[in-house]
Amino acid sequence: MAFAGCGSLLLFAYLLTLVDTSVAGRAYAAYGGIYITVAVLWMWFAEGMPPDWWDLTGAGLCLLGAAVILFVPHA
Repeated sequence: MAFAGCGSLLLFAYLLTLVDTSVAGRAYAAYGGIYITVAVLWMWFAEGMPPDWWDLTGAGLCLLGAAVILFVPHA
């Protein structure tokens, strides 16, 4: 399981280098929403603790925030 986690972080770091430097910070900020969601999934699948309503709601809000950061037109 640790190998998959390390591989995912390495892939993310590589993909972040492909983003135009003027928006790399935006991509990194959106990563926070994805990181939180994956942490909830980790809790469920690796630790055997299913998420409750508030875990899922929080992760959903984080993904919504990540989508706003990435996809809403910026001036």
